[in-house]
Parts: sequence; structure tokens; C-alpha cells
Amino acid sequence: VQLQASGGGLVQPGGSLKLSCLVSGFTLDDGAVGWFRQAPGKGREALSCSTRTSTFYADFAKGRFKNSRDNGRNTVYLEVNSVKPEDSAVYYCAAKWPWYSDSCPREYDTWGQGTLVTVSS
Repeated sequence: VQLQASGGGLVQPGGSLKLSCLVSGFTLDDGAVGWFRQAPGKGREALSCSTRTSTFYADFAKGRFKNSRDNGRNTVYLEVNSVKPEDSAVYYCAAKWPWYSDSCPREYDTWGQGTLVTVSS
């Protein structure tokens, strides 16, 4: 199983970004994929996860973050709208496979390499 995160870069405050996580080694319907971020000097923060049937968000992520899947591309996306400087971080996707529960897993088996997002004018 491999995950390849992409889509990071420099974004102006108030703008939007869309991150991608290309999954290989299993079909999305057979697993769960989570999104996390880690800002400099801070711990890792869970943002969202999706399973075959459900999508969940951390309380602070509800509204500005959107998690979606493209099963045909075996890719999971994370959109962030109205970005703020405090959204600057390395964003990671992680997978748990196989996973058929409707809830998010507590732990993930495979992590992508991360993609850096910098929010600055």
C-alpha cells in the first residue's frame, strides 16, 4: 500500500486549496483514509477521515474543509477554503486497509510523505 499526497504550495489568506492523496495497493471502498496536518513546533492534528460509507471531520474542521473521494481515480481529496495563516502545515494522508466499519479507525497503517502548505501574502 502506498499513498502519494500532492497539491500543497503557497496560498494567499482567504484563498482555497485542494490536496490529493493517490492511493495504490487497495481499492478505496475497502479501506479508510484520513487527513492530518502538523505545523512547525506542534503535534499532529487529525482533520478528517472517510470510509466507504461515511465522512467525518474534526469539530474545528467542519465548514471550511471538504473531504471527497474519486473511486475511479482511487484518490481522496481535501479542500480547504478561506485559508488562514494558521492552516500552514505539512498535510498528510493515511490509510487503514482493510477497513469496512462506518467509523474512523483509531490508528492507520500507512502514511503518505506529506505535502507542505504555506498560507501567506
